[in-house]
Amino acid sequence: MELVPPDLKKVLAADTQAKAQWEALTPIGRRDFISWIDAAKQPETRRRRIESVPSRLASGKRRPCCYAVVPLDMYTALKSVPKAQALWKQLTADEKRNFTDWIAAAADAATRTTRIETSCTLLANGARHP
Repeated sequence: MELVPPDLKKVLAADTQAKAQWEALTPIGRRDFISWIDAAKQPETRRRRIESVPSRLASGKRRPCCYAVVPLDMYTALKSVPKAQALWKQLTADEKRNFTDWIAAAADAATRTTRIETSCTLLANGARHP
């Protein structure tokens, strides 16, 4: 089960309709919103994303509009390893998210780079999860 960040939890608690719509999302939908929020590099961007969640939900959005499932650096790395890219295209959305969540959870840029390289190696060797 995903952990709702405290700042998002606060915004949802202030809007009962948004909270009900949030709870009606699939776990994957909630995880996509949380990943999109956590991917913000600037505090102001994070704040804007969180504040936009109630209106997005009210308009019927079940996923963030522009959240890239594949981070650009992972996408670039996959292009350089054809076998990895071929398997990536066959993975389910959940399997892709397992890789991207593992990469995004890296504590620093060096670890992230290592995880991207490891992911490409794993995929090239047929692994469907990190």
